[in-house]
Amino acid sequence: MHNLEEQEALRKTILSRLKRIEGQVRGVQKMIESGKECEDILVQVRAVRSALNAASGLILRRYLSRCQEEALLAEGGDSRRVLEKFIQVMANFMDH
Repeated sequence: MHNLEEQEALRKTILSRLKRIEGQVRGVQKMIESGKECEDILVQVRAVRSALNAASGLILRRYLSRCQEEALLAEGGDSRRVLEKFIQVMANFMDH
């Protein structure tokens, strides 16, 4: 039960961060529309990128704690296949 509560709290945190990021992106759009200085815009873009990186870390954490458990069940306990899948997910994530 404790794990389910942690998962729900983590899900809410991720969604909250993504909504905040969405607002930041809208702010950048408004800055561009109103002709703000490029330096100021780039500072905000860097902030958005940093926020996305932090959210990505939380999503990866959730993947590790939740999805890996589900994958083990789906693969009949074959931890090698689950590990290979995780490595593939991480490799795809890091390529972008």
